[in-house]
Amino acid sequence: MSETKRRHLFISHHHEDDAEVTKLTSLLSSKGFDIRNSSVRMKPANQRKMDEKKVSEAVIQRILRMKISWASTVVVLIGKDTHSRPWVNWEIDKANEQGKRIVGVFVRGGTEADIPSSLEKYASAIVGWNTDKIIDAIDGENNFQNPDGTNRLPPNSSQNVNC
Repeated sequence: MSETKRRHLFISHHHEDDAEVTKLTSLLSSKGFDIRNSSVRMKPANQRKMDEKKVSEAVIQRILRMKISWASTVVVLIGKDTHSRPWVNWEIDKANEQGKRIVGVFVRGGTEADIPSSLEKYASAIVGWNTDKIIDAIDGENNFQNPDGTNRLPPNSSQNVNC
């Protein structure tokens, strides 16, 4: 009997990319991983509470801190408009403060321009939508790729330029 590989993840994403969260967990499950995802999904009831301002920012922050704390790795889905989402940057900052591994994954159609500023600072790895590369990044490989899967320098590295 093969051993299931359980991973506790917090998947940070723009709520319009909720379907990509499902695709990612399904992709990893198909490779024998038991994914425990603690991220917040915007189900209609949650969205209504947010729209009606029935949940304070302090409550949201407390819940997110707990969910991030529980996870071993924070995966940031990089899709259209991810870079403009303040909560995504907040989640990355908190993950960094908690010493979590932070992995960026380009969703199909995601570009380098979509990388959140906090991910630029704190990423442990950024990879394309490739099952093996995603698993390697979650498991500790510090690999940096462009959306098409070609290698790139880490966003938080400095380059020496000779003039």
